[in-house]
Amino acid sequence: MRKGAKAAIVGSVFVVMVGGAGYGAFNIVNAVSGGGAGGGGPAPVKTGPPSSGEVKDTSTKFFAAWEKGEAASAAALTNNAEKAEPLLTAYGGTAHIGGVKITPGAATGDTVPFSVRATVSYEGKSKPLDYRSELTVVRGLTTGKALVDWQPSVVHPGLKDMDDTLVTGDASAPPIEAVDRGGKVLTKEKYPSLGPILDELRAKYGDKAGGTPGIELAIRHAAPDTADTPLLTLAQGKAGKLPTTLSASVQAAAEKAVTKYSQSSVVAVKPSTGEVLAVANNRTDGWNAAFLGQVAPGSTWKIVSAATLIDNGITTANGPAPCPADAVWQSQTFHNIKNMPPDENATLSESFARSCNTAFVKFADEVKVDSLTNEAEDRFGIGLDWKTGIPSFDGSVPASGGPDTAANLIGQGQVQVNPLNLASVTATAMTGAFRQPVIVPQSLDDRELARARGLSASTVEQLRAMMNRTATSGTAAEVMSGLGGRIGAKTGSAEVDGQAKSDSWFTGYRDDVAAAALVQDGGHGVDASGPLVAQVLRAG
Repeated sequence: MRKGAKAAIVGSVFVVMVGGAGYGAFNIVNAVSGGGAGGGGPAPVKTGPPSSGEVKDTSTKFFAAWEKGEAASAAALTNNAEKAEPLLTAYGGTAHIGGVKITPGAATGDTVPFSVRATVSYEGKSKPLDYRSELTVVRGLTTGKALVDWQPSVVHPGLKDMDDTLVTGDASAPPIEAVDRGGKVLTKEKYPSLGPILDELRAKYGDKAGGTPGIELAIRHAAPDTADTPLLTLAQGKAGKLPTTLSASVQAAAEKAVTKYSQSSVVAVKPSTGEVLAVANNRTDGWNAAFLGQVAPGSTWKIVSAATLIDNGITTANGPAPCPADAVWQSQTFHNIKNMPPDENATLSESFARSCNTAFVKFADEVKVDSLTNEAEDRFGIGLDWKTGIPSFDGSVPASGGPDTAANLIGQGQVQVNPLNLASVTATAMTGAFRQPVIVPQSLDDRELARARGLSASTVEQLRAMMNRTATSGTAAEVMSGLGGRIGAKTGSAEVDGQAKSDSWFTGYRDDVAAAALVQDGGHGVDASGPLVAQVLRAG
């Protein structure tokens, strides 16, 4: 669902990655107005961090006003009363939360953890509500007052966007009992990564699955096309059974794999059908970056670039692709990874397996500005309108000139994808056919899937040979070691502004499973994302 996906900030050559809520977010420090001291003129404005006494005093007053349901008074103690008051009002209003008791913990500097015990009551039904959160006290810029730094997560940790709110009432959709391809029930408790995905499936297919809605407290998200997040069920509805394409065993492997690295995501698909077998994320913001991310894929993108060179008659797998120490395009100098020896006699297969950037950059003279764009869309389905069953970003490869013509060939510049897109690219390279990924059967709603013409048999043969070489004797050999069957892989790393290390990318296939992973700030592809993909391929 390309149009509704989250935005990313794209620079020339490199990308600034913007993820879900809390990733790339900023604090609004908007001090509350204060009066002058009178008599001898205004009192001097305090500066510097709040003292421990100020932290305690401000948080105590804020908690007291919140407990009493005095939304305006509590909001006035924050640095963004305009945003704080509506949410604090909704807490006791549309959310029907009362009997609030807040217990602060020991402050750490300017941060105060606390627990909340309350009761949610609606139409004669009540249930206790217990959770933990924290707040930070900052110095108001103009008044110098100690104020609560307003974040919606202060009210509940599940609230991310400034305009998210809480509601209690009839559920927006009936509950579902999602099952995998073999009929096994998939729950948030057993498969934590599926939490937001099951919410999205419930919002879209709850009515079609035959269930009836219950009564619940939920987060109503401000972001368009985002399902409510249930927090507490006051009255059970009837769950409808919803089939998915997921595999419980592959999903379990993916869930375990991503726990190794924070800010990591992995997707596995079945190349012969396009069915999504697993999707897992380990992120502090709970965002489904595996489907919605928009980031540079680095050298994993050379799969598409190599196909572009072959399909446009520029070179072949066994044709020339010299690998100099550096290459210049439009006054931009490109380099290879540290300590890679140059090879002026290299073939495309050799440069692909070694992941030589300069070999691909040197072809920028011979490709048209839109060659890579056309290849990505017409052959691999990237940039089309995918209808997977839940919101997804379908990739973007704009026809860009200047330094980006060369940068795009090595997966930098303005190329933006996510693990879902890259797993699909690998599946297409392996089979030659683009099969749009789906997470629920197409028969469920007869939605129209995206179509692309795929690759010729000759191009597929060359890509598979190059990816197999990479997996057996190239940059991916160590990671893919021990995997039997028909295998192939490609490593990658992507430079991202503001990060100390590059993003780690890896994609590979084994028989009828293709998988791709991203670890933000993870370094080279073999360092972090490679082991994740290998673990998923073993399970498949």
